[in-house]
Amino acid sequence: MNEQDNEESGQNPTGDGIARESSPFINSAEMDRGNMYEGKNMALFEEEMDSNPMVSSLLNKLANYTNLTQGVVEHEADEDTKRKEVKVPRMGTFIGVYLPCLQNILGVILFLRLTWIVGTAGVLESFIIVFMCCACTMLTAISMSAIATNGVVPAGGSYYMISRSLGPEFGGAVGLCFYLGTTFAGAMYILGTIEILLTYISPSAAIFKAEDGGEETEAMLNNMRVYGTCIIILMAVVVFVGVKYVNKLALVFLACVILSIIAIYAGVIKTAFDPPDFPICLLGNRTLSKRSFDICAKFTESNNETKTTTLWRLFCSSSLHNATCDDYFSLNNVTEIQGIPGIMSGVLIDNLWSAYSEKGSIVEKKDQPSVSGSEDMKIGGRPYVFTDIMTYFTMLVGIYFPSVTGIMAGSNRSGDLKDAQKSIPTGTILAISTTSFIYLSCIVLFGACIEGVILRDKFGEAVNGNLVVGTLAWPSPWVIVIGSFFSTCGAGLQSLTGAPRLLQAIARDGIVPFIQVFGHGKANGEPTWALLLTAGICEIGILIASLDSVAPILSMFFLMCYMFVNLACAVQTLLRTPNWRPRFKYYHWTLSFLGMSLCLALMFICSWYYALIAMLIAGCIYKYIEYRGAEKEWGDGIRGLSLNAARYALLRVEDGPPHTKNWRPQLLVLLNLDCEQLVKHPRLLSFTSQLKAGKGLTIVGSVLQGTYLDKCTETQKAEENVKALMAVEKTKGFCQIVVSPSFRDGISHLIQSAGLGGMKHNTVLMAWPQSWKRTENHFSWKNFVDTVRETTAAQQALLVAKNIDLFPTNQERFTEGNIDVWWIVHDGGMLMLLPFLLRQHKVWRKCKMRIFTVAQMDDNSIQMKKDLQMFLYHLRLNAEVEVVEMFENDISAFTYEKTLMMEQRSQMLKQMQLSKNEREREAQLIHDRNTASHLTPAVKASVAASVPEKVQMTWTKEKFVAEKHKNKDTNVSGFKDIFNMKPEWGNLNQSNVRRMHTAVKLNGVVLNKSQHAQLVLLNMPGPPKNRKGDENYMEFLEVLTEGLDRVLLVRGSGREVITIYS
Repeated sequence: MNEQDNEESGQNPTGDGIARESSPFINSAEMDRGNMYEGKNMALFEEEMDSNPMVSSLLNKLANYTNLTQGVVEHEADEDTKRKEVKVPRMGTFIGVYLPCLQNILGVILFLRLTWIVGTAGVLESFIIVFMCCACTMLTAISMSAIATNGVVPAGGSYYMISRSLGPEFGGAVGLCFYLGTTFAGAMYILGTIEILLTYISPSAAIFKAEDGGEETEAMLNNMRVYGTCIIILMAVVVFVGVKYVNKLALVFLACVILSIIAIYAGVIKTAFDPPDFPICLLGNRTLSKRSFDICAKFTESNNETKTTTLWRLFCSSSLHNATCDDYFSLNNVTEIQGIPGIMSGVLIDNLWSAYSEKGSIVEKKDQPSVSGSEDMKIGGRPYVFTDIMTYFTMLVGIYFPSVTGIMAGSNRSGDLKDAQKSIPTGTILAISTTSFIYLSCIVLFGACIEGVILRDKFGEAVNGNLVVGTLAWPSPWVIVIGSFFSTCGAGLQSLTGAPRLLQAIARDGIVPFIQVFGHGKANGEPTWALLLTAGICEIGILIASLDSVAPILSMFFLMCYMFVNLACAVQTLLRTPNWRPRFKYYHWTLSFLGMSLCLALMFICSWYYALIAMLIAGCIYKYIEYRGAEKEWGDGIRGLSLNAARYALLRVEDGPPHTKNWRPQLLVLLNLDCEQLVKHPRLLSFTSQLKAGKGLTIVGSVLQGTYLDKCTETQKAEENVKALMAVEKTKGFCQIVVSPSFRDGISHLIQSAGLGGMKHNTVLMAWPQSWKRTENHFSWKNFVDTVRETTAAQQALLVAKNIDLFPTNQERFTEGNIDVWWIVHDGGMLMLLPFLLRQHKVWRKCKMRIFTVAQMDDNSIQMKKDLQMFLYHLRLNAEVEVVEMFENDISAFTYEKTLMMEQRSQMLKQMQLSKNEREREAQLIHDRNTASHLTPAVKASVAASVPEKVQMTWTKEKFVAEKHKNKDTNVSGFKDIFNMKPEWGNLNQSNVRRMHTAVKLNGVVLNKSQHAQLVLLNMPGPPKNRKGDENYMEFLEVLTEGLDRVLLVRGSGREVITIYS
């Protein structure tokens, strides 16, 4: 390769001026292009090699792909594209997905609450609860498998999948919800750990002791808070010091879970032929807590002597036989039954139905005989087994659901797998199937083996404070107690390890500005700040202190996350996006939709107010990201959905023109750009946003002269500048820059083709060409007049803002003043509608609307005023109405002089063969020659006479004749002298003279009434049909608006745009 090639390969050529796109492939580090141009086989393509790599090099790059560094930066945004070498992943489906999912799904609820749920809801309703929750996670797993196999999923798991499928707003909202769910799950596991410790392992370790029976719950909650805070600090330190130890212990924790489940099944089998001995003491049909006594009897025989037991002393005033005892105790016998009668006993029939109860009620056996006594003495201090909370079906769903979460564990480890696209679906679905079988079988087996009162005894008080599941297990209850203790410890540690990494991934994405600080951590990437926040949120869960209260909170966040996974899959499938090609084929949008509906239903079943709060949190985060978040383009499904919705809406709108009631100005704003591609009149965009207030369609267009190939970069620069100004001026709309050989054609193209389908503009807004008299100006009078003609031909309205630089900015506020409408001809009511729309904006809100109309000689002005007021009343517009009478008088000398100057100037401009300098010299001579006559006293007198001294309200024949003669008498002698002095006036085109007369007269009337108005809206007269008089037309408009600060010339499209009907 020669020297020149070396130079070329080092300087990153940009081809033919087109900016290089970033490669869509992962690990798209700059390839060494040293050998790219070797050989001459590909010489034809060598100019494209820098932006389009050869297929062979691309395949080589993909084959050498290892994996992304775990946990933090998503692949598209990693701009330096330098990756650390990672060991080739070696984990298969079993180790990498199946076991982690199993460990995360099976946990604290299975050991501590499942027996109680079965006892309270009955086997049938418990089966329904578990089936619903398992179906929900299975449907979610199917959707997740489809998303996970549609391309490479880096670490970040569900957050990554949702954000890349549904966009940054949904991704951020759901990612943070998933983070909160994982954090509260950590709190739940810690609470479970403490409950096992203080209830089943070492009750004596409690710091707070209950002095009487009623305070037990409160004392327990305080113990939870103290121990929980200590444990969370300890766990945070462990995670901070070395996360690798947590990962090494994961296998030990998993072994504990599996051993515990095996012990349960072994215990069930053993009950068939040798049930364990766990007697329960009943007083009548009420269950007694064995924590306070040993012997389940009222009396004992000892040395032929009958003695009262500890139980007697708990119910009676003394140990004597004649002591005063509790009524219920006296009337009912104490019986002892087996707590675990065994699978063959037929107890399943008794446990089929629910037994919901109020808080503080006694756990009773249904079919046991009982005599009710008068409850004089309080039962609170008696050794009964009480329910600690009120129970009902929906509450149990909320408590149970966390036991099926954890299905994302496999997808979170996607980076460590040999073949993630095969392992994630297989491992996750197998894990859910396994755990569903375990849960459903456990429900039936618990119901078939254990007595109902034991099942409803949440803390195992009737079986000497043993864990209820433990009583069933073989060989010893301690297998379950120790196993569940370690498994809940491990789950808590893993939540505290995983949640900060998830928060770090969201923070480093940069979509939620206020959490970006949590993206930082230790030098090795450990998320220190995120860990502190996680521990803080966990502490909130700890302070709640009740496992049953924390469980529904995290159920909400997980359900919301699963709902959006299903939504993501359904949206992608329905949109049929070309990039949607999952390897996992066993999905369908109906399954995803069913999963989404089930998640939503479960949210409201668990707790409608928690559901609303969770949705509100997610909604606030969504709106915040939309408002403040960084712009991210991830090719997400919501963008595709928007495109589909837009297409559907456009096809609907195409059916026909909008009804008058729906008509609003859809603007095409024509901007002029200077040589630096900057906007010449930014106030035009300010006026646009004031007129539109964010409603309807706005297209901001401009024309560059030249050819597109030459002007490509200028076009991009112009578009950037216009969009930047639109953002500053808060003009919501689209920008369209057209490159054309001539300005004239470019504007014509914009008027014809801007917009799409039914979303086309119906109104063109442009600035008046201030320098139209200068021939070198690009946007000359010729272009302007042709634009006016074209808008008329296209049946579009036209708004021309004169003195646009004097118009207010969006920050200004008019505290008083008028918007004056001069309604001379009716062309669809546009003049009425515009002031109403302007007054919706803060700039013009305090301005009053005044409508002036002109009465001719034959009109009854009083009747006109009444009719106009009635018309405005029906239009629901508030405005002052004034009818101005214009009497006919002779054409003034000033008018003739103006017309003469105009025609001489036109003649001059037609002499195109003269050089530019000669034209300028001639123009100056004509101007000097006419200046003297322009300033004669007679002319000044006639100008004064052209403005009426007073306005008559109603014409009568006598008044009209008198006015006419009066004007004739004052001016006739002067005119005769002038005609004698200016013979060339006789040669003027009389049509031009008449038009100039109208312009001068109307200008005088408008100046008289509206000189101090904040804005004047005028009907814009149309250009002459004969194109020879185009330059004269500009002069007429100039004269018509002379002396006014802000003028909006309005030319309607001819169709009605305002209606009196509802």
